[in-house]
Amino acid sequence: MLTKRALIVAPRHYLRWNLVRYNHTRRGALYNKCYQLLGVNENSDQNTVRQAYLSLVKRLHPDSGHPEASAERFQEVDTAFRVLQEKFAKARRGIVEDLQEQVKVYDIKHTAPQHRQYLSFDGIGYGTPAQRQKQYQAVRASRAQERVLEHRLSKAQASETALMKKGDYFKKHEIKTKYGYDRVVEDLIQEAISRGDFSNLSGFGKPLPDHQSQNPYVDFTTHKINKILLDNGFTPEWITLHKDLREATAALREELTRERAKLGPAPLTVREEQQWEKLLEEYRTDETRINKMIDKFNLIVPMLNKQMVRLNLDRIGAQILATGPVANVTTSNRTPPTPDGSAQSTGSAK
Repeated sequence: MLTKRALIVAPRHYLRWNLVRYNHTRRGALYNKCYQLLGVNENSDQNTVRQAYLSLVKRLHPDSGHPEASAERFQEVDTAFRVLQEKFAKARRGIVEDLQEQVKVYDIKHTAPQHRQYLSFDGIGYGTPAQRQKQYQAVRASRAQERVLEHRLSKAQASETALMKKGDYFKKHEIKTKYGYDRVVEDLIQEAISRGDFSNLSGFGKPLPDHQSQNPYVDFTTHKINKILLDNGFTPEWITLHKDLREATAALREELTRERAKLGPAPLTVREEQQWEKLLEEYRTDETRINKMIDKFNLIVPMLNKQMVRLNLDRIGAQILATGPVANVTTSNRTPPTPDGSAQSTGSAK
C-alpha cells in the first residue's frame, strides 16, 4: 500500500526489498520483515534477536571468509537488527507505536568505501606503517612551523603594558642558530623572557616532577592503573601478594624452627631423622601452595628484579636442621648413634 504521507522515517540503512528509491509500508509489516531476515519468531525478545544477529553476521560479514559471506545480505541483516533495537528501546521507554502507521523504507544500494583510513597517525599517509610514520612526522613538523609563525606574527609587537629592558632587544639576537626553525623558536623565547612571561611561572624554584619514575619495561597502561589505585588508597595486587608470600614463608620457617627445637642437637639419631622427614612431608602442602602464589606473583609483578625463586622445602629444612639448638652435653654423656638408632651414654654402655 503506497501513500504520500510519511510520519516516521526508518533508519537510512539500506534494505534491498524493492527496486525503487523508497516505498511506504506498514510499521508492523516492517517489523515482521526484520524478524524474518534475522530468522527468529515475531514474539522474540531482545536477547534472542541479539543472539540471532551475532550468529548471522559471523557468517555473512564480507571479511569472515565463510561461504555464505555477502555484503548485501550483511547490510540487510544489520539494518533489520537496528530497526528492531529501536523498537525495543521505545518499548522500554513506554512508547506505544501504531503498527498500522505508514513508514518510509529506503532502498538505496550501499556503496562500499573505496579505501580504508587507518586510525593510527590521525589517518595521515599511506603505504607501510614506517612510511605512514614518516609522512605523519613531516605533517606534524609543517603544522608546528605554521603555528610558530602565526604566534610570532601575533606577538611581533609587545603590548602597551609590557616593559622592555634596555639592551635586551639586541642581546636576544646574539644567539645565532643554523636553521631557520630553531632561530624562530629562540627569538620567541627571548622575546617572552624580555616581556617577563617567565617571571611568575607555577612551580618556579621547585624541582621538576619526576615523570620518568616508572619502570621503562612496564607499559604505560599498567603504570597509570597502578598510579590510579595508589592515589585512591588501593594497593596493587602484586604488592599485597608479595606481603602474603613473605608472611607465609616466615610462618613456615617459624613452624619448622619450633619443631626442630623439640629434637636433640646434631647429629640426630635415626628415630629423630625419621621424625624430621615425616614432619617435612606434612608441610609439602604448604610448599605447593606457596609456590603457586610465587608463580602468580612472578607473572603479575611489573619489574623483573622483583621476581621470586620458588620455595624449596628440603633446602630450608636442611638450613634449619644445621642451625639447630647447640648441644649442651659433652661427648662423655652422649655417644654417636648406634646402628639400631639408639644413643647410649658411657655409664649404660658398661
